[in-house]
Amino acid sequence: MSLPARMLLVDDDVAFCAILVRHLHRRGVATQVAHNAADALRAMNEFAPDGVLLDLKLGSDNGLALIHELAARRPQARIVLATGFASIATAVDAIRRGAWNYLPKPFDIDTLAQAFSEPPDTAVPAEPPQTAVPLRRQQWEHMQRVLADCGGNVSAAARVLGLDRRTLQRRLAKRPVRERP
Repeated sequence: MSLPARMLLVDDDVAFCAILVRHLHRRGVATQVAHNAADALRAMNEFAPDGVLLDLKLGSDNGLALIHELAARRPQARIVLATGFASIATAVDAIRRGAWNYLPKPFDIDTLAQAFSEPPDTAVPAEPPQTAVPLRRQQWEHMQRVLADCGGNVSAAARVLGLDRRTLQRRLAKRPVRERP
């Protein structure tokens, strides 16, 4: 498990980038940070990284749409898409677009190193994972993401989700309980 010698971090979360840069510097990785798509494309040409850690949501930009352009500018760089909103569909889409691997947040530095050194496992597991997120929790988190995307406007989020405003408010008020295995 090894990290690239030169890594570009593309994430709009300034605090996350600062912490990750500190950890990468301890491991001898030269890093550069970009907080939007334009800066990322510019850094791809100027910094010439061996690896790119790309966030899925970059404010108004989308990390998935950026994968192809980053790979075209530096084909030998390994691109790992990281997101706090992990889903199988997004992972498959990222790999199809040219990402080397896919990494759900939060992650530790060893998991990051593994994501850059090993391609994703394409084999289908024999049994479903025992630590799968319950469906009720996923639904609640999705409603929270849509609400955040709508700037906290419950009426707009309800329209996006195809729900009545009161129904959305009731569902958001119910915190998902821990389900028993």
